[in-house]
Amino acid sequence: MALSLDLSGHLVILTGASGELGRVMARTLAKAGADVALHYHANVAKARELEAELKDLGVRAGVFQADVGSLGSILAMKDAVNATLGEPDIVVANAVSQIFPWETVLNEAIADYEDQFRTCVVQNVALAKAFVPAMQKKKWGRYIGINTEVTMQLAVTQSAYAAGKRGMDGVLKVLAQEVGPDQITVNEVAPGWTVSDKYRAGEKVDDAGYIANIPLRRRGTDQEVANVVAFLASDLASYITGAYVPVCGGNVMPRV
Repeated sequence: MALSLDLSGHLVILTGASGELGRVMARTLAKAGADVALHYHANVAKARELEAELKDLGVRAGVFQADVGSLGSILAMKDAVNATLGEPDIVVANAVSQIFPWETVLNEAIADYEDQFRTCVVQNVALAKAFVPAMQKKKWGRYIGINTEVTMQLAVTQSAYAAGKRGMDGVLKVLAQEVGPDQITVNEVAPGWTVSDKYRAGEKVDDAGYIANIPLRRRGTDQEVANVVAFLASDLASYITGAYVPVCGGNVMPRV
């Protein structure tokens, strides 16, 4: 019997879909057969372009705006998605506010910590409140949060980002236990410093020191991250929940 990663008949709500990693995840999920509700915050043009791509793949897609740090905005998005495409049974929480350059604890602005709390913790609480009840009725669901290797690294200047993502991890670990009886899995994918389109287009970065510490001696790609997301969304991962899965070439390794 051949294994199949088939998401036909499922609807994904993907936050941050207009971003570089979001676009690759959207295409990958659509190629696996899923319909995709594409969330964006500001870049409506890129979201519309992606919507057209997905429809050309033969799946349903729609574009939806929201502030992921606002419960009211997420609930309004839920109503729009439900009215247009139906009730999602797969959530991919990918959106996050970028606060570069990172600073030391003594220099990082309090507003940056608040910003990361909203887009890492509040987003996931709000998405769960909005979309998990429909999964509970169906007795099937997938919730996938995009975390980061930084959650384990805790290096100098990473405090605001790590605090937000560690808070996200805490919320999702508890959620996994609370909704497990409804056959809903809750997992996290944790990329490292990922190769995306802007790098391929010639973005200049000094990544030699970073690569030297990676056992696989290279940076991972956006497609490699998207592949793990698609796997966790599928029935091939039906007995995996509460997992934090690094996709970083071994740069961080959870120990037992």
